[in-house]
Amino acid sequence: MFSTLIEFGSYGQQAIEAAKYIGQGFAITLDHLNRSPITVQYPYEKNLSSERFRGRIHFEFDKCIACEVCVRVCPVNLPVVDWILMKDIRKKRLRSYSIDFGVCIFCGNCVEYCPTNCLSMTEEYELSSYDRHELNQDQTALGRLPLSISQDFSTQVTSTQLTL
Repeated sequence: MFSTLIEFGSYGQQAIEAAKYIGQGFAITLDHLNRSPITVQYPYEKNLSSERFRGRIHFEFDKCIACEVCVRVCPVNLPVVDWILMKDIRKKRLRSYSIDFGVCIFCGNCVEYCPTNCLSMTEEYELSSYDRHELNQDQTALGRLPLSISQDFSTQVTSTQLTL
């Protein structure tokens, strides 16, 4: 008789504890209902990228001295630097420079170790393409200055700050 009453009391305590946990979960759900949505309607709204965002690489042809430091520090030996040696002045002259963004891991080592600062990271991240050969960009495409997200009038810029 007493064992049945003890089991019934234990069952009641477990039911009260389960209801407490369900109530806590419901309180969290109600708290989230009061928050504004953070969904971004992507093609029409874009988030501002962070200050140290590593997007597409920008290349300045005139600053490059063809030292190939970017190739040596790249984990995948990606930048292709083609140069000729000017024997009369004993200097290298850059002929072409290209990066295949289909292979690039956007680590930023090339930008960090470039002695002349001819490489920089932009905030451009829309690099998708149906043809992977379009991702191989030469010095002309790399020298193109991207349109900043804040300057693009066709989209609305949103800044989402998560608060927990």
